[in-house]
Amino acid sequence: MSNVQQEVFEIIAKQAKIDVATIKTESTLKDLGVASLDAIEVIFDIEEHFNINLPNEDTDFEAGTVGHLVAAVERQIAQKSGNG
Repeated sequence: MSNVQQEVFEIIAKQAKIDVATIKTESTLKDLGVASLDAIEVIFDIEEHFNINLPNEDTDFEAGTVGHLVAAVERQIAQKSGNG
């Protein structure tokens, strides 16, 4: 598990008030019981934590998986460090 994945999982667990061990990369935020308003908070927390902006297409709460979210974060970090 990458550091990014671990940190994203921890942010989700904190917001959803669930055990980080219950989160799987194939879970959606909806599967984890994260309501859409809470999901927005999760995205804000992730963006703030990593100092990135996630494009809207990477924040699909219904069908987007946690793994997809982690990949999106990693892409943004890579772009940022590549452009920095």
